[in-house]
Amino acid sequence: MRRHAGLVRDVEVVLDAEPGGLVLRVTDDGRGAAAGGAGPGEPGRTGGGLGLVGMRERVRATGGTLATGPRGGGGFEVVARVPV
Repeated sequence: MRRHAGLVRDVEVVLDAEPGGLVLRVTDDGRGAAAGGAGPGEPGRTGGGLGLVGMRERVRATGGTLATGPRGGGGFEVVARVPV
């Protein structure tokens, strides 16, 4: 997170159970997505990292989904939903 978010004052990690699965939500108040809409590790972003791409592949391998993107008031959010 430190590598991509810049100066972060607040990070929240929440794990919730819902019928049929788990939801992991990670949010921060850093700089959010890069200009042009590409998030860290996404196409259009330089740096060669595979962070979000790799997370998406691993979550899909479990039959789950991964949503990522900037938060309305600033920062970034990652939400993984996986079946159990």
